[in-house]
Amino acid sequence: MPTAAPKPCKQMGCRALTTSGAYCGEHKRVVQKQIEVKRESSTQRGYGYRWQQTSKGFLRAHPLCQCKDCLEGVKQLKAATVVDHIIPHRGDMVLFWDRNNWQSMAKECHDRKTATEDGGFRGIG
Repeated sequence: MPTAAPKPCKQMGCRALTTSGAYCGEHKRVVQKQIEVKRESSTQRGYGYRWQQTSKGFLRAHPLCQCKDCLEGVKQLKAATVVDHIIPHRGDMVLFWDRNNWQSMAKECHDRKTATEDGGFRGIG
């Protein structure tokens, strides 16, 4: 399979070439750290004690992955370990707590969905 032509790293002044995204390995890590520093804590984003307890109850009621690839055991049988927001809430607490916007998912299915929505690691190439 042919590989993509290397492109220059998007970091100003960097001469490295990359075939895997917008930044070279060194600058990709730097950009990721900058994003994490600015990001609120999980509790500040709504994932505190109340969410932990509520999501555990939701998983007890819905123990199988509900993603489109699994359909609660109809297509694949996977144990759900994560409660996913079907429509990303992006800080909207009404949407965050709307149980109609929740689905139980296996971690691998949730990670795949999140990476697709965010364009990889939080949108950094």
